[in-house]
Amino acid sequence: MQSRGRQSNLSFSAFTATPKGKTLELFGRVGASGKSDAFHIYSMRQAIEERFILNVLANYTTYATYYRLLKAAEDDSTLPKKKAARALAKFMSLHPHNIEQKTEVMVEHFRRSVVHRLGGRAKAMVVTSSRLHAVRYKLAFEDYIAENGYTDVHPLVAFSGTVRDPDTGREYTEPGMNTDVVTGKPISEGQLPERFDSPDYQVLLVANKYQTGFDQPLLHTMYVDKRLDGVQAVQTLSRLNRMIPGKDAPFVLDFVNDAENIFSAFKPYYDKTELAEASDPSQLETLKHELDQTQVYHWSEVEAFAQVFYKPIARQGSADHAHLQRHLQPAVDRFKSIVEEEKRQEFRDKLSGYVKVYAFLSQIIPYADPDLEMLYSYGRSLLPHLPLDRDATIVKLGDEVALQFYRLERVFSGAIEVREGDPQYIKSPTEVGTGKAREEKAPLNERFGTQFTEEDRLFFQQIKEKACNSEQIVQTALANPLDKFEIGIRKLIEDLMIERMIENDKIVTRYMADPEFQGSAFPILAREIFRAVRAKEPGGQATADTDQG
Repeated sequence: MQSRGRQSNLSFSAFTATPKGKTLELFGRVGASGKSDAFHIYSMRQAIEERFILNVLANYTTYATYYRLLKAAEDDSTLPKKKAARALAKFMSLHPHNIEQKTEVMVEHFRRSVVHRLGGRAKAMVVTSSRLHAVRYKLAFEDYIAENGYTDVHPLVAFSGTVRDPDTGREYTEPGMNTDVVTGKPISEGQLPERFDSPDYQVLLVANKYQTGFDQPLLHTMYVDKRLDGVQAVQTLSRLNRMIPGKDAPFVLDFVNDAENIFSAFKPYYDKTELAEASDPSQLETLKHELDQTQVYHWSEVEAFAQVFYKPIARQGSADHAHLQRHLQPAVDRFKSIVEEEKRQEFRDKLSGYVKVYAFLSQIIPYADPDLEMLYSYGRSLLPHLPLDRDATIVKLGDEVALQFYRLERVFSGAIEVREGDPQYIKSPTEVGTGKAREEKAPLNERFGTQFTEEDRLFFQQIKEKACNSEQIVQTALANPLDKFEIGIRKLIEDLMIERMIENDKIVTRYMADPEFQGSAFPILAREIFRAVRAKEPGGQATADTDQG
């Protein structure tokens, strides 16, 4: 236990642009506030002002994707909300039309605005959200470039392992997808950085690889199609900040994140990184007490384990591993016998939290209770033997969902200015042991009411007048009761909306992309059109037996 803490004859220093809370507490100095501070700061702002690095937020453009997914099946399947939402989002992000549209935007922007920079040597990176996305984008890039006969853009892709496309059954590897334009041979993973550095390649599509620590000064532009938060956003975008003669401010085109989220990610690291609050050393005693109460392990087993685990090296033998397993097995059996899934998950989370917090705090605080150390070693060895409870519910969309409406729109372009002012803090461990969230189940097409603004009503009045002059809609209204009329005109109303998109872009987008808004707006609009058409007929009036609204 004494060897874990600070040693008088050893000094440790950490050099980082994006310190975590743990880093500040381990390597920092306790300041007047009682919290750890860095012993020296060379801020991102200062580095930019002194031209040591480039400002990656100087030219930032965000796009929003608006789309509507049509549920083709008649049944109202009950699915876990979060899983259904993730499945729908994945369906949309991997949809060929989505990938093709974004590919066109990226390739054309690169050829128009990037390829000539740095004397024709400028390069770009495309950050994708998964290995399958990287594979699909590589294929889309190759198809689009070939169809247009472009010879000035050659992409490479970077991902680990083998990816199987569930739609085609084909398997892909990084070397298999990267064919050298000079030799015609596959480019190995080790060769990729060197080949990308050559004039032969201009765009690198990545899935997790090369998002941190990749030093390529020729990178000028980044296309982001992945959610970025906190330090990950800073580290990923900072691939562009390398200074090189002739390189101007880099450019970011972001399809996923908005400017405010990127500002929030960079703010804590831009001037001075500070802790929100110091770690709470009392967490360990509290967690140990809660773990002891579960009776998954008995303290006699922990002590017996420790007597073997902490043997001096000279007394250790080949049978020790078997003895350690013998003292762990009773706890494993008791854990498996717990019926409630929530209780198993709670114990596992707390034990994992205890192990992590002790490994961290024991480097800062000179604990004197050997029971804390023994439970740390015992828990660390026990955790791999505790089976994980995984939700086996699989959400398969199959042919039930189709893309009905899609639009890509630029929503922000300019500099994200990280202003001086109120600091934003980073966190260190203050709470441990979180249980798995209970997930509600609800119909996939659940809708709620909403209210309309005066702008909305004016727009719907325009749509109503247009619809009342449509011969097809008039005939449908005259030949059907209201409920059948609604079914017959839904697609016609959407077509009218899209025709007027330029005039009323905001409302059309809301109608097409927000099922809640559409679910409230359409019945009202349909009823008004129905009444207006019926009222125009000689002696006509929307009567109670036909107006079922």
